Amino acid sequence: MHMKLYKYIGPDVIELAFSEAGYVGFKCSYPKDYNDPYELFLTIDPHEVEPEILAYYQEILGAIPQLPTTCFSNLPNVIPMWAHYACNSKGFVIEVDEEALLNIIPDISIADVDYKDEANVVDLDLVRHAYETGKSRHTYLLQRAAFSNAYFTKNICWSYESERRLIIKDSDVKKIEDLMVLSVPTDCVTAIISGHRSEEELKKRCREICKSISSEYYEMLIGKSSIIPFFINTSKKSFLFNGHILVEADNYCEDCGEPINSEDVFKCNWCTIDETQKIEAASKNPMRLLAKYGLLKDYVKACAKIRKES
Repeated sequence: MHMKLYKYIGPDVIELAFSEAGYVGFKCSYPKDYNDPYELFLTIDPHEVEPEILAYYQEILGAIPQLPTTCFSNLPNVIPMWAHYACNSKGFVIEVDEEALLNIIPDISIADVDYKDEANVVDLDLVRHAYETGKSRHTYLLQRAAFSNAYFTKNICWSYESERRLIIKDSDVKKIEDLMVLSVPTDCVTAIISGHRSEEELKKRCREICKSISSEYYEMLIGKSSIIPFFINTSKKSFLFNGHILVEADNYCEDCGEPINSEDVFKCNWCTIDETQKIEAASKNPMRLLAKYGLLKDYVKACAKIRKES
């Protein structure tokens, strides 16, 4: 099973991302420009280290090199990600096949981010060993370990992102005005997912792109019975994310598409409500009666007064 990567993107980037025929562009940045002020943060306890070791640490690891980096998620259904990076679910997500990506750029560094609830501390034994031996290979091993820790470790407060980070060389990116862009063939794109608040124009454009590059198209939807979003394709089939890929739900409502547990029904309970039941429910709603006689404002004021006095 090929691993899938998910890039959350705002709606205004659709044309830029697919501006070059046959390619998709992913924005890259240096870690110093990311929104986390602790990117590449490394430390060592200065109170437990001799001054000469501390000076050596500062000399060898004082500045982790800044390399073009782009970030994906392992998950397409993280609501905070849709909110933060896809413009409050108005944007879209690009699903990428990692193996296809590695075949195109084999010398990239890619790995899951490790989330910790404490500072990222360099192994003091490695520092001392490199200092005491003075050998280049030990210094190289120290630098490689520190580089990996710095690039692939973040504070646990970011863990909801389930980030998988890709690091490349400066020579791998194109400079487009003030942007660094990694362009890869659209063969790597296996699907595009529009958000549940995406405008129809964006959905249409996503479908057009998917058709032109022979990839799948989905819309992310929010149901009424679960806090887990689901996805529908152009054939109106419903899908859920199983932790690895999107798979068709075993059973789903024929009207709204929301997955349901029962195998012997064709509609969810919400979609079985008929007009007679709606009218009866409305007749039993005392707020409608208050509104009919212009008393709703007095009711709201009375409630506010009760809350204030309680």
